Amino acid sequence: MKKFMLNIQLVGLDNETRMKLLPKEQQVVKELEQNGSILDTFIKLDMSGIYIVMIASDQEDVHSKLSTLPYYPYMKIEIVPVRVVNNINQ
Repeated sequence: MKKFMLNIQLVGLDNETRMKLLPKEQQVVKELEQNGSILDTFIKLDMSGIYIVMIASDQEDVHSKLSTLPYYPYMKIEIVPVRVVNNINQ
């Protein structure tokens, strides 16, 4: 499995739809966190999207996992493979 940093911007999601889908979105994110697929999430200050650190086998697997999210059709996703660099000063 590999680690990916996702820069996700929500596009075309009006506030009414966002609020309607939010409870299910939060539930699915929690499930992905619990099964180890999502390691970290950071909501952008302007609420336009989110940064996610995710574990998946490849970019197709990233999309497969994210496709379960209600917001997925509104997501513009930039996927960057990353690796952890251990801090030698620890």
